Amino acid sequence: MRGSGHTFSIIASDVEITGNLTAKVDLHIDGKVHGDVVCGSLVQGEGSAITGKVVAESARLSGKVDGSIEATDLVIEASARITGDVLYQNLTIAPGGQVEGKFKHRGSAAPNLRTATVDISKSEPLILGEAAKVA
Repeated sequence: MRGSGHTFSIIASDVEITGNLTAKVDLHIDGKVHGDVVCGSLVQGEGSAITGKVVAESARLSGKVDGSIEATDLVIEASARITGDVLYQNLTIAPGGQVEGKFKHRGSAAPNLRTATVDISKSEPLILGEAAKVA
C-alpha cells in the first residue's frame, strides 16, 4: 500500500459528483463537485467548480469554490473565484485571484472573523504567513 504522497485520484472535467467526497489520497479535481471535499492535498483545475466545504492539509485552487475552506497551506491562483470563509495557516493569493468572505488565521487569538473582499490586481502575489493578519 502506498502512502498518500504517492497516490492521487483525478476527477476529470466531464465528471459531476453530487455528494460528499472524502479521500485518503491526494485529489485533482477538474470536474464539478456538489458536496464537501475532504482530503490530504487538493489541486483544483481552472474550469472546475466545488459547491461545499473544502478541508485539506494543502490546497491549490484555480476554479470556483462556493463554500468555506480550511487548509494549512492554501494557494489561490489567478483564475480562482472563492465565495466563503477561509481558515488558513499559510496563504498565497496570486494576482487576479478573488475571494469574498471572512479570513481567519489558524491559531489566531482573535475571536472575531474579519470580513474582506480580496481582488488582487497587482503583479506580485499576496502571501500571508503565521504572523500576518487580515484587518
